[in-house]
Amino acid sequence: MLKSLLRLRPFIAPYRWRLSSGVAAFGLARLFEGLVPFFLAMGIDRIAAGDGDVRAPVLGIAAAVAARYLTVTAARYAVRTTGQRVAFDLRQRLYGDLQRQGARFFNRHSIGDMMTRAVADISLIQRLIAMGTILIIILAYATLVGFGFMLYFSPALTLLLLPPMPFIYYNAKRLSRQMGSASMDVQNRLSDLAAQTQENLAGIRTIQAMAQEENEIARFAATNESYAGAFYRQAQINSLMTAWMPTLAAACSITILGYGGYLVLNGEMTPGALVAFFMYVNMVVQPFRVAGFIVNLVQRGAVASDRLFEVFDLEAEVPDRPSGAAPAFIQGAIDVRALTLRHEAGREAALKDAHLAIRPGEMIAIMGRIGSGKTTLLKTLTRLFDPPPGTVFIDGVDVRDYPLAQLRAQVALVPQQAFLFGLPLKDNLSYDDPLRPADRIWAAAAAADLKDTIEEFPEGMDTIVGERGVTLSGGQKQRATLARGLIREAPVLILDDCFSSVDTETEERILAELKRSRSGRTTLIVSHRVSTTRHADRILILDAGRIVEGGSHRELIEQDGFYAELERLQRGGEPVGKAIPAWETGASP
Repeated sequence: MLKSLLRLRPFIAPYRWRLSSGVAAFGLARLFEGLVPFFLAMGIDRIAAGDGDVRAPVLGIAAAVAARYLTVTAARYAVRTTGQRVAFDLRQRLYGDLQRQGARFFNRHSIGDMMTRAVADISLIQRLIAMGTILIIILAYATLVGFGFMLYFSPALTLLLLPPMPFIYYNAKRLSRQMGSASMDVQNRLSDLAAQTQENLAGIRTIQAMAQEENEIARFAATNESYAGAFYRQAQINSLMTAWMPTLAAACSITILGYGGYLVLNGEMTPGALVAFFMYVNMVVQPFRVAGFIVNLVQRGAVASDRLFEVFDLEAEVPDRPSGAAPAFIQGAIDVRALTLRHEAGREAALKDAHLAIRPGEMIAIMGRIGSGKTTLLKTLTRLFDPPPGTVFIDGVDVRDYPLAQLRAQVALVPQQAFLFGLPLKDNLSYDDPLRPADRIWAAAAAADLKDTIEEFPEGMDTIVGERGVTLSGGQKQRATLARGLIREAPVLILDDCFSSVDTETEERILAELKRSRSGRTTLIVSHRVSTTRHADRILILDAGRIVEGGSHRELIEQDGFYAELERLQRGGEPVGKAIPAWETGASP
């Protein structure tokens, strides 16, 4: 547990003076609190002795209370702002680390789990620093100050209260281990709950379309029940940790009343000292009443720290270590040499000994059935999938030698799945550079055949598209993401099947404009439509991770292979000659 929390030191270090001042102020506040029973005992003994002058004790109590108020206020502010700043830094670090992870990481970790770590786990650490530190400091200082004054008033009575301490330590240590295990289970179950909730809400239209609402409610109830059960077990342990403290306090009170009363009757202790002693015992015992809560905070904070460092300890899936050999501006020559790539160890290779050479300014179309490696090949060009060294080159330089920021700025990828942020349309189109002038944004929209559609919206470019572009149709979303790619005017543009939801008439207009505006710049298009690929200078056919055909539209028709068969299928003719795999043909032209 302590080892896990010590790993947070680098995040606390920038605020160590603020935290230290808060800790010192709490110590001073406990001392002021300890002076109140001291002055009270003085006043009671003066009254008992027939001396009515209690001004000094009264002023002493008032001064101690005022001083305690000021120091506690400053101490709480220092400690709680430290907790907030540490939480801020942790959240920034986690978010930054997630940005640098790749596809393999997100295949293994759900979005709900990452959200739980970013929100719930960091909040637990913040609570531990802001609240747990305060409680631990109060417990420690109250014990020191309380026992110090108790020894001052009656060493014999103080020593009589020490025998229960080993029992307290043993019980706390045993239950602490159980609390750690229970806390880890609670956080893992919470991650499962968040992951299922996120997945369910993201797929709500599919669920409703297939009338699976009741099944999903039942499935959620099972996950919810699992989380509740883990939380109940944690609460049970916490209750056991706090239940024995009132018993301890009662035993201490009986001991003090019995032996302390004896000392007063024998004149070995004054009445005021006995009253003060009771107050000091309460000062010591009172923080122990929340010992279970403190251990709960510490254990859950340790678990949260472990879960965060699971992410922090991971190396970036795609390391950014430019060699300095890359040119400042990409011209667009692409060379793939004997590229073999597996997404996971032990799985079949997504690409097998792929060879490809593209000249600057060429328009290349890539076709293939589902799982043939098209998207994998394209993503190696931007290192969304990291290729092995010496396999993928741009302008004669290994893509691994380019700075990632430069590579992904000058090789623009329009992904297969259209994704829009819940922002105005203009902010989505100029996402990488919000300061672009309006005429550039409108020009990109026109190139993607989206200009007329935007003008029909009541708010035009200021239209909020909703989460993931929910207010737009599939074709409108695809054209918006296409415009977002075109606006960058990158030397290399990659279009990964981004016409599948667009009708053929619109597609023809877009392709004509694309061929005109991209003249002299390299363009790669993945499509399942022959009507799309026929515009390309060359067409490549992938099957099972290998490039099996290549050439112009006319050359591939003459070869009478896969492409020719697909062309006949999409024209509505009967396939003849070789049998071909089950292509995903997309919409018919």
